Formats: sequence, C-alpha cells, structure tokens
Amino acid sequence: MESKEYDLVVLGPTGYTGRFCAEHIVKNLPTNLKWALAGRSLQKLETIAKELKSLNPDRADPATYLSCTVVNLLEDVLAVQLNREELHALAQKTRLIINCVGPYCLYSTPVVEACASNGTHYVDATGETPWVKNIVDEYHETAKSNGAIIIPSVGIESAPADMLAWATVKRVREDLSCHTREVISAIHDIKSSGASGGTLSTVLTVFDSMSVSDLLKSASPFALAASPPPKNVPSEPLLAKLSGIRSVRDIGTLTTSPSGLADITIVHRSSTLMPEFYGPQFYFRQFLRARNAITGILFHYAFLIAITLLILPPVRTLVRKYVYSPGTGPRLEDSVNDHIEYRAVATADQDTSKPKRVLGKLRYQGTMYAFTGMSLAEAAMVILENEEKVKKVSRGGIVTTATLGQEFLDRWEKVGCHVETQIVDN
Repeated sequence: MESKEYDLVVLGPTGYTGRFCAEHIVKNLPTNLKWALAGRSLQKLETIAKELKSLNPDRADPATYLSCTVVNLLEDVLAVQLNREELHALAQKTRLIINCVGPYCLYSTPVVEACASNGTHYVDATGETPWVKNIVDEYHETAKSNGAIIIPSVGIESAPADMLAWATVKRVREDLSCHTREVISAIHDIKSSGASGGTLSTVLTVFDSMSVSDLLKSASPFALAASPPPKNVPSEPLLAKLSGIRSVRDIGTLTTSPSGLADITIVHRSSTLMPEFYGPQFYFRQFLRARNAITGILFHYAFLIAITLLILPPVRTLVRKYVYSPGTGPRLEDSVNDHIEYRAVATADQDTSKPKRVLGKLRYQGTMYAFTGMSLAEAAMVILENEEKVKKVSRGGIVTTATLGQEFLDRWEKVGCHVETQIVDN
C-alpha cells in the first residue's frame, strides 16, 4: 500500500458540521491516527486546532495527542473558483478526505474530481441528490478505475435509512434464506433543535442552481441506480398519492418525509450496486410517522406548498433574511434532548400470500449534527481499516454507506447509535 503523509484530512472543520466531525475524531479515534485540518483560512484553522486540543487535556502531550496538523491551502481553494492544482496536491497527501464544505453543488465537485483522479477515498454529508447524480455520471468510472471509494450522503441524510434497510435485508437473508421484496422505512420519532445555517443555505442554493427539470429528474426513486429498476415496482394506491398518508403494519400512520427523496435514491443505489445481496425485485420507500391521518395530510400538503414556494426566487430571498448564517446553528444547550428513531419493515421475497417480515429499529440520542460528524468519522475509519473488503463489496467508485456493512454498524453501536432487527409474526 502506498504510504501517504496523512490517513485522513477533514476539509472544512470550521463549519457547524465539520466542527462536530473534528471533535469526534479527537474524542474517539485512535491516538496514532495521522490526520489534518484543511480549509481556506489558516487563522481559523489554528483556532480550531487549539480548541480541539483543549477538549482532551489527557492528550495534551504531543507524544500522545492526536496528530492534528493544519494544512494551509491557498486562499481561493474553498471559494467558488476552486484551485485544481491545490486540491490534487492535497488528495495526493492523504488516503481519505472527509469533506464538510457545503453547499456541495457549489464547492465540492472539484474535490470529488481530485479524489477520483488520484485514487483518494472520500466521504461527505450531502443531501443534494441532483449534485450526487451529477458526480456519479461524471466521476464514478474514473474513481472506480483509480481504486477510489467515494461515499456521499454519510450523515443524517442518508446513512440511517441506508444502513437500517441493509440491516433488515441482512436479517432476511440470514434467517429466511431469501431475498427481500420491499423495505418500508419511516422516521418514527424525532426531536431536533433546528437546522444549521449551512443546511438551510444548502436547500436554498439547490433551488438557485438547479433547473426544475433537473430537480424532477433527481426525484425519480431510481435516479442514482447503478442498473435498471425492477420490472414489477409496487404502485401506491391513488388515495395515498393524493392524501400523502398510508398505514403500515408495525410502523403506523405514515406521511411524506422531507428526507424521503434523498434517502430513497441512495438506498436504491445500494440495492443496485449489490443486487446479489438485496435481490432483483427489491424496492424501498421512506416516510415520516404521523400522529394521525389528519396531521399526516396537513403535513403532506404543507411540505408540497413549501417546496413549490421555494421554486420562486423572491421567496428564497425573503427566507434568507430569517435563517442562521452558514457556519452557525442551534446552541448546544438547546440540543440536549435531541434524538431520532427510525423503524423499517422488510418483506421477504417469498412466493406466498403471507411472506415473512423483519422489523428494524435505529435509535440515536443527540443532535443530528453530532450524528453526522460521528458518522463521517466512523465511516472513514471503516474504509481505512477494511479498504480491500470495502473495494470488493462495493466494486469501487461512487458508492454508498451500505457497502461498509456490519463493520460500520459495529462502530456506530460503540458510539451510541443502536440498530436492532427481529422477525415479526404475520
């Protein structure tokens, strides 16, 4: 294996999510990890590095403290006019880049290009499906040919849905010895202190930079699929389409999920990258649990109206006046009770009127941004420690968190994200 100066580099640690990721590395990853902070402002990076060092006084001694080096890039590297030469130089120095710089559609295409071209592994926290589609179309084959593992959407969008679906499919395979026909997943319970300025800015920027046509193309459930969709995709009843609600056994009354589009496309990329694992007829749907039918209908239409309004430039201009600025977000003291729980039901692909089912649950106590920072860091460690296995399973290129498999779930478990599955009675 070619020796690199760093095991990993965190790009954009001064942002809201990037800070959580860097803090998780300091508190939880091995002390012999060779890692670096990279960004536009040397002064901000040095400030972050000092603050990170103070988080763990027991590691203050340079002999035992994490090797946290500040990489000073040229001033315009993280601006819109990205410097290809500097990004390629950075990619050549490290085995993996954790990219926390958003909006990704504005700033991160050159980062992916540099990693794909140099065989450098990469993870990010994007939820921007149109951008992910663009980089898959443009750089998947380049990354694959150079041995790079590139995994977008490793944060709250869309790792929980992707990994819970994988876990339920795994249980179907192990206990029922067959493929999975369908997984229906839902955010069962959530308490969040709010979105960061970066997240809100990203939503607005996606609408600024993408045409309605591009947005509609990325809304297809199989927009990111690595192969054609199944021939017999289950259809939604007309009433469910109109009202936005449906009732699913073991999960409850469900409505439209704001993260559904991103999650569905990622899970279908997983299933088509690993068809031998999921099965040829696999289909995935993602929802949000509603208290009752009335609240579900109201939420569904409120969401559709909000999306429609955001298409209008004057509305986006108005919204920008009332949101957090990028790099900021909810106060930590307001996030102490934040949590999230997903549930999913997998139906076995069995030729019977009552196929067996698996119920899966995923729970995390903490802010969604802490989850994202944790998930990015732990995904990076799975790749670094199991590089050849991940390459074999994923076949390389632009892939998904599901290709990280049980090793990823095991690392999540150790830092507070719990996933469990069980066979349920018909």
